[in-house]
Amino acid sequence: MNRTPLTKALSDTERTRLRRMREKGRTDRAVLDEVLAAGFLCHVGVMVDGHPMVVPTVYGADGHHLYFHGSVASRSLVAAPGTTVCVTVTHVDGLVLARSVFEHGVNYRCAMVYGTPRPVTDPEEKLAGLRLLTEQAAPGQWDYARRPSRKELAATALLALSLEEASVKMREGGPDDGDGPDAELDVWAGVLPVTTRFGTPVPDEALREGIALPEHLASPRT
Repeated sequence: MNRTPLTKALSDTERTRLRRMREKGRTDRAVLDEVLAAGFLCHVGVMVDGHPMVVPTVYGADGHHLYFHGSVASRSLVAAPGTTVCVTVTHVDGLVLARSVFEHGVNYRCAMVYGTPRPVTDPEEKLAGLRLLTEQAAPGQWDYARRPSRKELAATALLALSLEEASVKMREGGPDDGDGPDAELDVWAGVLPVTTRFGTPVPDEALREGIALPEHLASPRT
């Protein structure tokens, strides 16, 4: 498994270079790691049979690679190896409500990763990658639930995408029209925060009596 140290600064390529609103770009690789660590759902953009396809899937990131998976029968994943893909992860942090509709916006954090996915065939790396994405979605679940069987592993396609070529774009703060003519309007302006949280766990109807909710799921999560 390639563990070549990545530079602290994000790559500056034709695909990652920001051409609009460059002030919203972030070049520190630590910011990319933070954006990826904050979620577990990504969208994979890939060409299939000459047509673009964007597929949502879960992922896990370890600072060097982004791992994502699905069924070996998935057309998008079968086509991905050897093909350049664009993987995006986006978090919406708030609606920016200005005094005019034109100045409305969104506070967000977005990462885009480009590259050619590598099929993971090594059994140890495959298990490590699946553990990574499982733990990113539900920390503690990998050691709690049954591990994948050989048959299940064979039916699962796991791809690894290097984080070498990536970009991050963010917006934060309030409206931009507070010092313009519209500031005199009797219109409320500000930010409506958007948060994502887990609700109260709902047990499976077929769950046998006496099986308690595990601590890693019972603890408050944001």
